[in-house]
Formats: sequence, C-alpha cells, structure tokens
Amino acid sequence: MSGGVDSSVAALLLKKQGYNVIGLYMLNWEEESPQGACTADSDFADVQRVCGALEIPFYSVNFSKQYYERVFEYFLAEYKAGRTPNPDVLCNREIKFGPFREYALSMGADFVATGHYCGVEHTQSGHRLLKAKDTGKDQTYFLNQVREEQIANVLFPLADLDKSEVRAIAEKYNLTTAKKKDSTGICFIGERNFRKFLQNYLPAQPGKIITLDGETVGEHIGLMYYTIGQRRGLDLGGKRGEDGRWFVVKKDLQNNVLYVSHGDESPLFSRACCVSNLNWIGYIPPQSFECTAKFRYRQGEQKVKVTLTPDGALVEFNEKQRAVTEGQYAVFYDETACLGGGVIDKVIY
Repeated sequence: MSGGVDSSVAALLLKKQGYNVIGLYMLNWEEESPQGACTADSDFADVQRVCGALEIPFYSVNFSKQYYERVFEYFLAEYKAGRTPNPDVLCNREIKFGPFREYALSMGADFVATGHYCGVEHTQSGHRLLKAKDTGKDQTYFLNQVREEQIANVLFPLADLDKSEVRAIAEKYNLTTAKKKDSTGICFIGERNFRKFLQNYLPAQPGKIITLDGETVGEHIGLMYYTIGQRRGLDLGGKRGEDGRWFVVKKDLQNNVLYVSHGDESPLFSRACCVSNLNWIGYIPPQSFECTAKFRYRQGEQKVKVTLTPDGALVEFNEKQRAVTEGQYAVFYDETACLGGGVIDKVIY
C-alpha cells in the first residue's frame, strides 16, 4: 500500500472478495533534508488511516538500500551516458516484484496485490500481463521488464475498473485517500526541481547549443538535463523571431554539444530502433513478427515489425515516430496483452 487511492481501493476490493488482507507499505528513499523528495511520512499516515478503516493489519518495510543499489545507481549511470532512463520500470522488477514480493511471501502471503492498472492471466502454460480496461491509465508499460515468474502469484484488483470508478468506490466507503492527488514523476525526486536534484549527484558540464547546419545559438547547462524532442527550457526565444519553436534533436556526448532545430520537426522522426535487454512475459517470440509498440508511456500503440538479433531486436516502424529516445523502453503488445519490452539503445533515422 502506497498511501494512494489505487492501492487503498485494491485492498478494499480484496477484503470484500473474502481475502485475508494485510497492508504493506514500502519505503524506498531516505533523506534527512526537510525538503526531502518523498512524502513518506504523510503517505504512511494515509496507509494507517485506510487500514484502520478497513480493519486490516499493516506493516512498513524499508528497501532504500536495495533501491539505491538496484535502481538509483542505474539511473545515474544512464544520465551520465547521455541517455534518458525510466527508473520506474526498473523499480517494478527490482523492488516491487523482487524484494517486496519475497518479503510478503515470507510473511505467509499466498498472493501479492497492487493498485496497478493492468490485469494478469494465470494458465497452465504460464502467466500473461493483460492490458487494463482503462486505456488512459493502463500501466503495463511500466511492468514490461517484470519477469513472468514474478507475476505467478500476483493479483491486480483494478484491472476492470476506470479511474473514476476507483475514486467513486473510495468516496462511497469514506476512505481518506478518495480525493488524494495522483503521484507524478519519480518518487525520490518528487515535486522539487529535477535539475537541482541531479546536480547533487552529477556535475553539470555546460556546452554549446548548435543547429544541425552548424550555427551556435546558445549554451546548454549540461546534456543530462535535456531529452530528445524537448521544447521548453532551452532559453532560445527570439533567436529566429517568433515563428516556429526550438526542439532538441540530438546530443553529442563526446563533444558536449546539444543540437537543436527551429520550426522543422522532421529531424525528430525516426524509422526504426535497436533494442536490448529484452524481456518476454508469457510469450515466445518467433524470429520475426508484427505487433504494436509504445516508445513512451503517454502514447498510443504503433504498428511495428520486430526482428530478433544476436544483441536484442530491430524494431521497424510502419510510420515514422517522433522523438524516440535512447534509454527509454520499447514495449510490445498484442490485442489484449503486454508481450514484454526492452531498452532502446539506438535510434535509426
């Protein structure tokens, strides 16, 4: 239980279905500063209130050491390499469905349940990760690296509910989290300034901002603070009048150069990408196949052709895709399920 409305309602529904429910709160980040990233204390207070209302026992477990070693160090290494990581994907495999699941089972639990918007299908041949009914909230993208065996005894009570229905259930049963705002971003960064946070761990190296035709138009504050397709925060307003906007189109780590384009978005569109660290969930892929894919969370599924390679896979797009970014994930789907995914290593234009 995270202290949010989704896990609160998940616990409520399981209790109503006759399960013997235990609430387990997970702490992943510790910081002494009063401006600390996570609202851990208030979140745990919400867990206590909800569990009290549901009359279920609750516990807290600290995985901050595992989180730092398994997720945060990877996060820093990727930014240092000029890529844009998604640590929430890794957190699911390395923490929530890793040590957290193991801890719950050691307590005698038969199942682990979360408030994720997705479903699971258990069959004799394996376990499949299903899309949620609420396509706008579907969270299978963030679970694409979870190993099949990690969802063998997992329940997702919100699979067939819309977010509005979840809030309505919470209000009906007077749960204190009913109107609590959804958490956004990475937990350990929270609501504070991302750039200032990153500066505590990685020294910034300012450098030139250059157009693709070689004109120097400004100075960046460090390549790690920018992502492909970014429009805001470039401080280039007025450089070429008011017509059109500036976009980040490329990062040259070796020469510490940020490349931008003005008005013309065509340099952002790619035709394929190379993917590594492939993980398949209840799916045995043939050498080559067609499916749909997402290259970021807030995106509709796109038709692709996947061809397995010695290092991973080549993913060819039916239609060119905007701002596909190294370090993010390509996540594969069929009509009903998430097939798995991998890390985008190279974008092909």
